Amino acid sequence: MKAIFWISMALILYVYFGYPLLLALIARLARSKQYSLAELPTVSLIIAAHNEEEIIAKKLENSLALNYPTANLEIIVAADGSDDSTKLIVESYKDRGVVLSYSPQRKGKMAAISHAVDLANNEIVVFSDANNMYEEITFKYLMLPFADKTIGGTTGIKNICDENDHLSASESLYWKYESWIKKNESRLSTCTAAAGEMFAMRKSLFSTPPEGIINDDFYLLLTIIKHGYKVAYVPEAKSWERVSPSEIDEIRRRKRINAGRYQALFHALSWLPWKNLPAIWQILSHKFFRLFIPFFMIAVFISNAWLATIEFQKFGFLQFGDSESSFRLFFFGQLMFYLLAALHPVLSGKKGTKALYIPAFLVISNYAVLQGLFGLIFGSQSALWERVKRRQSD
Repeated sequence: MKAIFWISMALILYVYFGYPLLLALIARLARSKQYSLAELPTVSLIIAAHNEEEIIAKKLENSLALNYPTANLEIIVAADGSDDSTKLIVESYKDRGVVLSYSPQRKGKMAAISHAVDLANNEIVVFSDANNMYEEITFKYLMLPFADKTIGGTTGIKNICDENDHLSASESLYWKYESWIKKNESRLSTCTAAAGEMFAMRKSLFSTPPEGIINDDFYLLLTIIKHGYKVAYVPEAKSWERVSPSEIDEIRRRKRINAGRYQALFHALSWLPWKNLPAIWQILSHKFFRLFIPFFMIAVFISNAWLATIEFQKFGFLQFGDSESSFRLFFFGQLMFYLLAALHPVLSGKKGTKALYIPAFLVISNYAVLQGLFGLIFGSQSALWERVKRRQSD
């Protein structure tokens, strides 16, 4: 039981803290990369939109306002099986150069994107979602790394709008944490995570993922690395989106993402770039090891309960302060952690309690990991693109 406890604890600490800190330390030894372009490349922005009538006009206005040469920018909307007014709204922008790629049948996000890529005329394609807004200068920053011929893709930072509540605060903190990891990964070797809301790649490297792929952006990223190219993280390229309406919606979103990660894990032998050992270490540590965190947490709780019970039997409840009280103290800490997570509905919305939402966020996130595994195993997680709910503007 002690071995189970310490091994599980060590793996949890490695994933959340050890890997990011070790990565940052090694990355400091690498030279910082500077890029400069003689001229900006031609870009095709592909916006995936399924029943996005509430937001698509705002997204198109945001895209048309980008500070990028009009002659070098093409905007394509991939409206996969939309049965609301999305198609009509996009068609109203035809005179402003927006191209509609429409399929009346819903075949999935990648089918829609693949069709749009076939229509694209430019050397770089950028994939975006309808609910994600870019800052005006974003594209110029996102294109800079392509000056390096070894760069096959780029991705930017995903910012969460401050909703002055626990969920948006925790999501924002999470993406800042992810940004720090991706920045160091990119400096060391290659970024191993791309925000599907802002993912650019050379069109020549694009190949349609096999049918049934859930996380298409991760598959494309692995394809780029497997072909010997790198993916650069560009924190100056900024996008913004609003958080999910509730924890239930967030679990549903994360469930799909984690099902896709398990799917990638099951296909690791054929998908991973095995000739690139630094990238393999990064992918395993950043992506795949996280899929085992829920099981490590369960193992820590059960083994800790067993060891704490033995200490209780030997020393009782009140004798502390000696070398034999460690498992009892840690078990009390675990109970407090899960109690705070359970009390989240009571504490939510009260001033000064945002930091107390971290236990609930971690529990919810890892519960979504288990949901993703069960969804993939039992076939309840479809590969069809599901519209992600986001809070709407007032």
